[in-house]
Amino acid sequence: MERRNFLKLATAGAAVASGAYVFMGRDSHAETPVFIGKAASYQADIPGLLKQALAGLRFDPARIAGKTVLLKPNLVEPHSGAGHINTHPAVVAAAAEAFLSLGAGRVVVAEAAGHRRDTHEVLELSGLGHALREDRIPFMDFNACELSAVTNASGLTSLKKLFLPNPLLAADLIVSVAKMKTHHWAGVTLSMKNLFGVMPGTVYGWPKNVLHAEGIPNSIVDIFATVKPHLAIVDGIVGMEGDGPIMGTPKHAGVIVVGENPVSVDATCARIMGADPWKVPYLKLARRYGPLSERAIIQRGEPVGEVYSPFKFLDFIDAQRIKTDG
Repeated sequence: MERRNFLKLATAGAAVASGAYVFMGRDSHAETPVFIGKAASYQADIPGLLKQALAGLRFDPARIAGKTVLLKPNLVEPHSGAGHINTHPAVVAAAAEAFLSLGAGRVVVAEAAGHRRDTHEVLELSGLGHALREDRIPFMDFNACELSAVTNASGLTSLKKLFLPNPLLAADLIVSVAKMKTHHWAGVTLSMKNLFGVMPGTVYGWPKNVLHAEGIPNSIVDIFATVKPHLAIVDGIVGMEGDGPIMGTPKHAGVIVVGENPVSVDATCARIMGADPWKVPYLKLARRYGPLSERAIIQRGEPVGEVYSPFKFLDFIDAQRIKTDG
């Protein structure tokens, strides 16, 4: 894997800090719709809610018909019964059902577990394996797939190429199906941070040590800009607060958030959680790819104020201190 030398990396870091990589001032993007739906529990009609979201976003059904849809859930740790750690099986199954009912030719679920080398252990103990077998939805372990080197589309890290699984690159629609959680380094982990799970541990280590060394915010943006997911779905029915993304405690927020622009989806989720998206480092870096300001995000479904449910953050996480909408 090619790397710039330390001096060049330090220079790039200074450029980021000075705003060289991002638009300064107010958001300069077209208005972006984000859908918020209420779901009191995992027994709710989540497939119906997701279809309502896609209709509200005017997601053209022709983009789905006959296509291969790849769902990328958040599978972190194999804790049976700890539904606040991983994307809930009901949400993944509901997404598969919704896309198939709208004419998708094939739906697959894929992940490269970050902490445990045995992705299938995480799959089974999370309950997702059983749910996928019931619905005959195939699963792929990205840690065991053939890879291709793809040019880093953002260049915030020193990694000139990113090694991505071939099934990811072959999918017609890539959907990040994330969990709404706090994160002890990133502040929050949502649809963009969830894409760490497409990066194979066979290249990037466990738990993605190469990416951590490159800087989590910069790595998040590089992966997002290179993978270019087509849709984000965030499971906030029961999320995680405190010492996330693993050691935190359950937090019922009762929402599912959906949008085509993951930057705006994550900014909306942050507001629901009581965090300031302008103080989330990866979102500040990513604002050239999508708006953060509420004024630039078209709200579909429920307004943020109706579902506002402040999460507890670790004391040193600055993102929790909301002062401005930017």
